[in-house]
Amino acid sequence: MTEPMTYGRYLALDQLLDAQHPLSDRHDELLFIIIHQTKELWLKQIIAELLLAKDLVRSGKLIEAYKNLARVSRIQAVMTLSWDVLATMTPSDYTRFREVLGPSSGFQSDQFRAVEVLLGLRGGGVPGPLSTQYAQTPSLWDDANAALAAAGFALPGAALSRDWTQPYQPSDGVRAAWTQVYRDTPTHWDLYQLAEKLVDIDDAMATWRHKHVVTVSRVIGMKMGTGGTAGVSYLESTLTKRAFPELWSLRTEL
Repeated sequence: MTEPMTYGRYLALDQLLDAQHPLSDRHDELLFIIIHQTKELWLKQIIAELLLAKDLVRSGKLIEAYKNLARVSRIQAVMTLSWDVLATMTPSDYTRFREVLGPSSGFQSDQFRAVEVLLGLRGGGVPGPLSTQYAQTPSLWDDANAALAAAGFALPGAALSRDWTQPYQPSDGVRAAWTQVYRDTPTHWDLYQLAEKLVDIDDAMATWRHKHVVTVSRVIGMKMGTGGTAGVSYLESTLTKRAFPELWSLRTEL
């Protein structure tokens, strides 16, 4: 006879709660592990939402994709707030166990890189199985531009067919097409709302990056990061990244 389902079995809590293995005897290492494991779980959910949203956008179901895109930006907000929890760990706390991290670094997170790749930020970073896989196909921004073209807007051919593995190059033609959408929102409401959902995600990503910089600066100052990264100086160089650049630049023209 099959045992009735329980809360613990359904959530695999035995395995989940046994997945934290501090390598030192320092109290704060457990927090450090849980914060990063939680972020990886949220990244897994973001990837699932982005994949479904991409399928919907490619199928012309823009309105149906709004829910998934809104969920992504809300998850991002939760992830940003988690930096405040990590910031309760002082520099002295961190230095007492930092050495056990060895060359490991958040820079090696394939899921974070996969999220960037799915959004449209390609090139750079440490590629892994997921990020390499997703880099072979159009990004969410490519899908949105294809939906714009399908609605009758003229877009440059280079924006619709290119080497997807290469970094996206902002286009005056793409900006002009999306500007038309913003100048006549009642007529193009579905595309307009899709664009704003994308801006929400880009905005949330920028906020997450900024809080990451502040938190790392608070904990390690200007020291080198683990894994040989440049630490704060590298993180600061990512603050201007935008997955949907034309949706930002067009605002100057309105």
